[in-house]
Amino acid sequence: MGEVVNVLVAVAVVVLVVRWATSGSKDSSGTPSPSAVLGFRPKSVTPEMVETVHGMFPDIPSDNVHYDLLRTGSVQLTSNKILERGFLPAPPPPYYTIYPRTAAPTAPGQAAAPANNVAAAGSSKPKKSQNLLARYQLEGRTSGTSIGAAPEEVGGKSTWEDSAEKREAALRERKARMILAARERLLAQQAKEKEGA
Repeated sequence: MGEVVNVLVAVAVVVLVVRWATSGSKDSSGTPSPSAVLGFRPKSVTPEMVETVHGMFPDIPSDNVHYDLLRTGSVQLTSNKILERGFLPAPPPPYYTIYPRTAAPTAPGQAAAPANNVAAAGSSKPKKSQNLLARYQLEGRTSGTSIGAAPEEVGGKSTWEDSAEKREAALRERKARMILAARERLLAQQAKEKEGA
């Protein structure tokens, strides 16, 4: 008789453990919990954490950053992973059932344009994409570099200037020379292709 009681108690314990384990995958509302959908228990992630990593690596999508932060829970670990790999893997499709896709990310420190501002929205739509010469006001300097110069010579030798303004001006000048040299190389390449055709 004692063995039957032990077996009944063991079966009752197993049933309770199975019920407890399977009930953890559903919330009280009947929707699956994030840990059941993602396959791991997500860490607590704040929007500031996502913004911090996205600010350091703006080319990494916010969803990828958020998913990795859910896994690691650490800005430092996520940043190290980006530095080591150069990318973060995209979240799996079930991720989007819990966390809907984010809208197009705005640059850090840039507020999204208000929806009721029709004049601003209307003026930004017909905006024509500018070429680099127009963007950096280099139209008047289109013949200042030589095509035969090595890339190191085109950029010029960098020296550390005394003031921030001088450093900024020197960097701006190096960028302008590099853009002009790249343009001349492209024009030379196109001319060779026309001659060969």
